[in-house]
Amino acid sequence: MAAEPAASELPVSDLTEATRPATPGLERFSYDDQIVRMFMTATLIWGMVGFAAGMLLALELPFPSINGGIEWITFGRLRPLHTNAVIFAFAGNGIFAAIYYSTQRLCRARMWSDRLGRLHFWGWQAIIVSAALTLPFGITQSKEYAELEWPIDIAIAVVWAGFFGVNFFMTLVNRRERHMYVALWFYIATIVTVAVLHIFNNLWVPILSPTMIKSYPIYAGVQDAMMQWWYGHNAVAFFLTTPFLGLMYYFLPKAAERPIFSYRLSILHFWSLVFIYIWAGPHHLHYTAIPEWAQTLGMVFSVMLWMPSWGGMINGLLTLRGAWSKVTTDPVLKFFVVGITFYGMATFEGPLLSIKSVNALSHYTDWGIAHVHSGALGWNGFMIFGMCYWLAPRLFQTKLYSQSLAGTHFWISTVGILVYVLPLYVAGIMQGLMWGAMTPTGQLAYPDFVETTQAIIPMYYLRAIGGSLYIVGSAIGCWNFYKTWQNRPAEYHVPVYEAPALRHVAFTPETPPESDLRAVTDYARTLDVFSTMWWHRVWERKPIKFTLLTTLAVAVASLLELVPTFVIRSNVPTISTVTPYTPLELTGRDIFVAEGCYNCHSQMIRPTVAETKRYGEYSKPGESVYDHPFQWGSRRIGPDLAREGGKQSYQWHVLHFRNPDDLNKGSIMPAYPWLMRKELDFESAPLRIGAMQTLGVPYPMYEGNQRDDAKLDAEAQAQQIAAEFVQQNGGPYRDLQGREYDLADKQIVALLAFLQRVGTDLFKAPVAGEEAAAPTDAAAAAAPASTQQSSIRSAGDHS
Repeated sequence: MAAEPAASELPVSDLTEATRPATPGLERFSYDDQIVRMFMTATLIWGMVGFAAGMLLALELPFPSINGGIEWITFGRLRPLHTNAVIFAFAGNGIFAAIYYSTQRLCRARMWSDRLGRLHFWGWQAIIVSAALTLPFGITQSKEYAELEWPIDIAIAVVWAGFFGVNFFMTLVNRRERHMYVALWFYIATIVTVAVLHIFNNLWVPILSPTMIKSYPIYAGVQDAMMQWWYGHNAVAFFLTTPFLGLMYYFLPKAAERPIFSYRLSILHFWSLVFIYIWAGPHHLHYTAIPEWAQTLGMVFSVMLWMPSWGGMINGLLTLRGAWSKVTTDPVLKFFVVGITFYGMATFEGPLLSIKSVNALSHYTDWGIAHVHSGALGWNGFMIFGMCYWLAPRLFQTKLYSQSLAGTHFWISTVGILVYVLPLYVAGIMQGLMWGAMTPTGQLAYPDFVETTQAIIPMYYLRAIGGSLYIVGSAIGCWNFYKTWQNRPAEYHVPVYEAPALRHVAFTPETPPESDLRAVTDYARTLDVFSTMWWHRVWERKPIKFTLLTTLAVAVASLLELVPTFVIRSNVPTISTVTPYTPLELTGRDIFVAEGCYNCHSQMIRPTVAETKRYGEYSKPGESVYDHPFQWGSRRIGPDLAREGGKQSYQWHVLHFRNPDDLNKGSIMPAYPWLMRKELDFESAPLRIGAMQTLGVPYPMYEGNQRDDAKLDAEAQAQQIAAEFVQQNGGPYRDLQGREYDLADKQIVALLAFLQRVGTDLFKAPVAGEEAAAPTDAAAAAAPASTQQSSIRSAGDHS
């Protein structure tokens, strides 16, 4: 049986007649469409901002000097702003517009609190502005999709759970429609799971200082990586997938004027997606230092995601049965059909990329960038624009300004997506093959990383062209919506409805149907009755029970995935020679994070012959036990840095930051001249050390009143590094204009201290008399990469 997308409503009057007494036994209400207009407007504005930031980033790859030496718009600083703008500003506001519009109609009730709705709107916009004001200035936690620092994290929790969550769930409680339609199930899963993900991934120790905004996560190394990709993958699942499926289940039947294809398929789609998705995060960490069992678990559940994901796609597309003729003329359906098709493509590709043999080729390459943009621009973007085209005439109470412009928007953006993602697929495959290519004599075919970079530059040109087409299409759409808004009536007509309160509506409790099967066992008949899913109708009229069951499914899956990594010590063998960073190195690591270097460089050498030949000994779990946060990365625009320490002189690094192309012809890394002229904040060193001590990092030399010694030690190490640079350089540092700088108190000296430390602990001699904490790691470190028996070895195998 197919479920209808909304209950019928009978308007009795408009607000000019609202003073007439309500019909006895009925309640009078109207819908708050103003909040929907607000969120839809914000969606379009922030969408253009996010797309423009992405366009600048696309140009900075082939033209690294395009930032003009302005530190706030370098690729590393701007990339997290772009992702946050597209995900949380564009897609986020689109989600809220969809939920506020559809929830009211599916519940036959106004949102519980207009005030909470406005607090939600303005609070969310303030969060977006805060991101725009902090990320370009290097105020970041460096965790993908969770870069925002601790004050903004708190604001997100308050706005999401306190304003939005309370308003939504109180509306469910006060609804006038007994059974919750499928779209509401997906909204429930979104609100609950995003809250859980955000809170547990953003547990940190803040640094309380008037001069800086900084925090360190309570997790480190392997645990931090597991938590981050439990969050990161499921942020995609429960922020960019489940709410958009709810949007699809409501707006697609409305636009097609057809009921959803299959009620039972929607049940299977929902519960299997909610339970399976949460396990898939570790597939982002194949061949890294997380345990082998976790990688395999993530792969298995990722492959299983094919079934529920395609179940949703099929349910959506088959809803159009009998209505395909409308697709050729209705721009709303055009956007929806292509959006759902991109959803099907992305959810086929995601499980494919989770297979280890495929991931060995694709990980760290632009294949992943193509994958996420086909989802974000194709699935999320097109569903939002389709919804906006459906909503605009209804919200602005006038005809759409131009059907022709809507069609133009559709075709230009569709071509733009294809021109954008297809070259990136080619670039990603080229990167993976070139990184792993070996000569017949067992040497790297392309030993210089920049050879790979230069090979894919033409793909970056095409990417920029495709992105510009998508922006042009979006701008046409925004103009169409603006002109539609201009034609709105002087005063909006606000219908008033009447309906009985839910407690006054009689209903018959659900009872199991009789099985039609004969000549079978009782078990078979029981299974036949169960398969009708009659029992689910009981859950659909109990929002609190439904929410608790959803929360339970998410919590159980999360605990089974994460807890073993935290409680089984053997999952993260310690290494006796790995020690905490010095105060200067810790400060330099924070500068590395602030500059967004993690967006281009990984610090995770996978156990493959090609990678160990290129970078050195593969990374071990125990090496990152003091890394708050972990810095394994998810992309390589530049080479891996896990064994960078000691490879180059201080002079080389300084000149490389001054102008990378001088030392590495063809490099697309931007210059960082400000690092050599901006003063280093030595005063913050004790605060950083204190935060680390709170996290359990051992600094016995800085306990109690000795913590201030961290500043003196940082200054002493800085003086030593600056003196060595002068010796290597044959004189003090001079910038390209000939101006002379003493580097002893500049930011570059801390960054040099960190870079020269990275990856060196594994090879230090143990302190005399100190027992090796992890002989298995020590044995692995001693074994040369050339003795490996296979091209890919488990990162968890240290025998």
